[in-house]
Amino acid sequence: MVRKLHRVIGIVMLLPLVGWAATGVVFFTKPGYGAAYDGLAIRTYPIDSPIAARPDPAWREVRYLRTILGLHLLVRTGNGWTQLDPVTLQPRGAPPDEAVRRLVADAFTANPERYGHIVTLAGGVATTDTGAVVSFDWSRMSLQQRGRDTDRIDLLYKVHYLQWTGRKTLDKIVGLAGLVLLVTLTALGARLAVRR
Repeated sequence: MVRKLHRVIGIVMLLPLVGWAATGVVFFTKPGYGAAYDGLAIRTYPIDSPIAARPDPAWREVRYLRTILGLHLLVRTGNGWTQLDPVTLQPRGAPPDEAVRRLVADAFTANPERYGHIVTLAGGVATTDTGAVVSFDWSRMSLQQRGRDTDRIDLLYKVHYLQWTGRKTLDKIVGLAGLVLLVTLTALGARLAVRR
């Protein structure tokens, strides 16, 4: 009975075990991880003049920088980050798409092979002719990128962690079942080995 149960569970666990082994090799060697999760920074330039604004006590953090679009004052309060006009200290709305396009294209000069040229830009999200998707956050003056390689690596994580259905609750059940079956398979194998 123990041998038969061990065999059945072994057959059921064959696919997850092959998936764990294959993805484990990728996670260990990390081929292509550098570019896939590379941080893309907004290009900054030297500041010609210091800021003349008096800091507000509500500001927890301040960043003052210059980009291709000019000077930017970023402040973090209890409500999060906000971009202010460096002269009037009034909140500054997001620029038009053409200005965002210039800013993002300027950042792409750090790695033109990966980012190429902007094909579309809408709602602060740029897609490029190399397949990269770059999101722009005006209040933080930050960029986030992902490409086809990022999607492939994320897919490998889903395979490794038995997230096969795309439904969070069901994937947790599948993952837990996989772990229970793995422990059972190991315990049955150990019992068979001791019996010999």
